[in-house]
Amino acid sequence: MTKEQKDNLFVLVKSLSKSEKRQFKLYVGRLGVNEDSKFLTLFNILEKLNTYDENAILKKGVVKKEQLSNLKAHLYKQILISLRLNPSHQTIRIQIREQLDFATILYHKGLYKQSLKILEKAKNLAIHHEEKNVAYEIVEFEKVIESQYITRSLSNRADELSIQAKELSLQNVLASKLSNLSLQLYGLFLKTGYVKNNKETNRIVKYFEARLPKYDINALGFREKLWLYKAYLWYSFLTHDFLACYKYATKWVDLFYENKEQISLNPVFFLRGNHYLLEALFYLRHYEKFKESLTRLETVTKEKWFPIDDNIEGLIFLFTYNNKFNLHFIEGSFKQGLPLIEEVLEKLKVYHDRIDEHHVMVFYYKIASMYFGAGENKKCIFYLEKIINNKSLQMREDLLCFSRILNLVAHYEAGMDYNLDILIRSTYKFLIKMEDLYEVQKEFIKFLRGLGDIYPHEVRNEFVKLHKKLKQYEDDPYQSRAFLYLDIISWLESKIQNRPIDLVIRNKFYEMRYNK
Repeated sequence: MTKEQKDNLFVLVKSLSKSEKRQFKLYVGRLGVNEDSKFLTLFNILEKLNTYDENAILKKGVVKKEQLSNLKAHLYKQILISLRLNPSHQTIRIQIREQLDFATILYHKGLYKQSLKILEKAKNLAIHHEEKNVAYEIVEFEKVIESQYITRSLSNRADELSIQAKELSLQNVLASKLSNLSLQLYGLFLKTGYVKNNKETNRIVKYFEARLPKYDINALGFREKLWLYKAYLWYSFLTHDFLACYKYATKWVDLFYENKEQISLNPVFFLRGNHYLLEALFYLRHYEKFKESLTRLETVTKEKWFPIDDNIEGLIFLFTYNNKFNLHFIEGSFKQGLPLIEEVLEKLKVYHDRIDEHHVMVFYYKIASMYFGAGENKKCIFYLEKIINNKSLQMREDLLCFSRILNLVAHYEAGMDYNLDILIRSTYKFLIKMEDLYEVQKEFIKFLRGLGDIYPHEVRNEFVKLHKKLKQYEDDPYQSRAFLYLDIISWLESKIQNRPIDLVIRNKFYEMRYNK
């Protein structure tokens, strides 16, 4: 990890857009601070540095080493205040919090009536936009003020606030239980991955049913429904029920389209819901719906009203381009997808500070797969080696596994068999260290181990045998997902039929569409 990534102030300064930097300098000017102010000078120094260098800062003579920490903390705070005042960051949440702050100030000045008036408006705004935690906080504050500011309708007002507080509390508790369940299921997914047998499935079913709170779907608001659909989505992913994944991802996305203002308020959840919808459609190979959903997502994110910031921009790139690759993989249009690679590599440079390294490696795997499908095996190997040789990153085990298998297949296809025995041994050693291998992987290991002893004229027959063994797992719910990472079946068929793999996959795609 580089030093500039460790220094929070430097990262913050470098994340600022030109307009945000201009806004900060105008904000400092409005404060009436002298242009030679130390924190403004420090800002100007950091703005010009390419990497964080404490020695370079100290050489400027702006501040002594023992004072630098305090000066940096002060500058960090002033930048955040400036960003808060920036119109582009004035979200509904910030507006509600601002009104709550104003009401608190008025309360402490003894201006109870004015404070209550602001709180009422802020509360209605919060409830309308499903910000029920802050709405509950406002009601509790109203109760404090009403207990000191005697109104003619105090008894009615007290009952009204008590009922409102109880309703919001119940809704918040339900939302909390559902969000906890969703996060716990996601945690299980990261820890154990997809279930691999009936025993694991039963364990997840019991886990889910024991923690799912009782609810009336008609009584749920936007927020509670969102967490409910998330919980069901992760439960469905864990148990390989991709049809249910599609069902709940669709409910998730439709919930946003039915409450359009929530897209602006929660754009990250909207984007993620669309990504999971596309992922489920990819697994199900629902081509028309996949293409339609991807086009719709791209269209919406280009609308003028759609909120854009650094984080959102990075996520739009991540989700749309991952699924653009998947569209080519479904179609078998690998050669037509090659121009996409240059686009992605250029955008990875632009978003290098917004896309984590794991997702960069996922892109490399997709790039390698695109080159493999297009028959450009040496380029495929180049990107696979970037993944395999990355020792500093803890990546998903399945990504590393299929990167090594595809690397081996690409070497074989490229005729680079001078070190094939070494590659086979290293791949075999890696795979046997993995726990709970798919049967598909086990069969492939057996095939790899015997590959070196097979005479050239016997290879085709061995391909046929392996194809027959693997074909039985194609419709197995616990095994079929392995084929989504690497279409071994189609590769084997391409070797048996002596045809390019992209032609085999494309023919399957046309047959699938014709049959549907």
